[in-house]
Amino acid sequence: MPMYQPNSHRNLRLDVGAGGQILDLETAIKDGILGGGGGLVCAGVTEKLDLKKMIEELESIEVPSVFICPISLDPMQDPVTLCTGQTYERSNILKWFSLGHCTCPTTMQELWDDTVTPNRTLQQLIYSWFSQKYLAMKKRSEDVLGRATELLDSLKKVKGQARVQTLKELRHVVVAHSMAKKTVMDKGGVALISTLLGPFTTHAVGSEVIGILVNLDLDLPSKANLRQPAKISLVVDMLNEGSIETKINCTKLIEMLIGRKDLGSENVSSLSLLAGLLRLVKDKRHPNGVLAGLGLLNTICLDESVRNSVVSIGAVPPLVELLPGLNNECLELALHILEVLSTIPEGRLALKDCANTIPNVVKFLMSKSESCTQLALSILWAVCNLAPEECAALAVEAGLAAKLLLVIQSGCNPVLKQRSVELLKLCSLNYTATIFISKCKLSRTIE
Repeated sequence: MPMYQPNSHRNLRLDVGAGGQILDLETAIKDGILGGGGGLVCAGVTEKLDLKKMIEELESIEVPSVFICPISLDPMQDPVTLCTGQTYERSNILKWFSLGHCTCPTTMQELWDDTVTPNRTLQQLIYSWFSQKYLAMKKRSEDVLGRATELLDSLKKVKGQARVQTLKELRHVVVAHSMAKKTVMDKGGVALISTLLGPFTTHAVGSEVIGILVNLDLDLPSKANLRQPAKISLVVDMLNEGSIETKINCTKLIEMLIGRKDLGSENVSSLSLLAGLLRLVKDKRHPNGVLAGLGLLNTICLDESVRNSVVSIGAVPPLVELLPGLNNECLELALHILEVLSTIPEGRLALKDCANTIPNVVKFLMSKSESCTQLALSILWAVCNLAPEECAALAVEAGLAAKLLLVIQSGCNPVLKQRSVELLKLCSLNYTATIFISKCKLSRTIE
């Protein structure tokens, strides 16, 4: 809502017409817009609309500043005018007076008369304006809900290209209007739409179905139904072969469907799914796809039995190469995946064998969040501990020692500091003190 701007009500002009017409009070009264319980605006409405309810439901709408009480900055429901000509919400100005003030809050003029006069004209205009907006909103809502119901009914009859077009329109309605989501769920739409996913579903139909489902709040029975192997298999196929939008939606849907007990299942750990996610993550042209893919891959890696499969499809090198170009959210996910993979022998070996693991990971010590520093330290410890002579030397050349000293001297938690001390000792084992300091390019002060 806008900040209050003082305005003379004698020359009040504002937009209350459906076509953007500018009205002043005199014109509004003459044309009957303010009279007769809402007049033109409320034509066809027999019951009295509640102003308080309308204001609450239209909270996000921009309200003309002249309707705003200068004290509370909320729309007025019972405006009263002081002798200075300024108008306030009755309860607010009376509270002002009860605190011992004898001035006008806006102008700070001394009041020669503390009488408050109801501003019926402004009150009717406020009521009329909110009634118009409220009824228009309700009409749009009814149209949307009615259209969503019609589309669900059509889905029971249509086939072929007509089915695709019906699903496409339903997806647009669900994405654009939150109230349509509830209608779809209340009318049994989730079960109906879910039946369209199966072994013989075309990708054109499947992509639209999945585009609808990812925008709904699925309950447990609906999720269980969608976890059927035939349905998951179709989703995985479209993750590998669909458009980028379809791939992202497939990833989001699988993320929605899987629980911790499902992580080790054949469907979730399938190489086809993992390969599809890896391709999505590697496609730097679509940051939303990278984020969705990393998110699901991170979830899947929580299960120990799946980690070998992730390593076996060659996930480690591309993830390492992606690190420097990722935003903070994606970076933390990627580091977490690599840190989890470093807990198994195959993962540690893959990290060691990747030429850019150490230089790329060292960069993120003390350069992003403390969480990134912790994950990076864990990865570096796993790699350097696996092959100290080979990896420690590479780490020193990459500037690890100076970064570790920064961690030790920082306000990081004690666990991080202790791990940094241990890693620093590991890196120095193959050097004399003088050579180590020289290679680290450290001054005597830092030493």
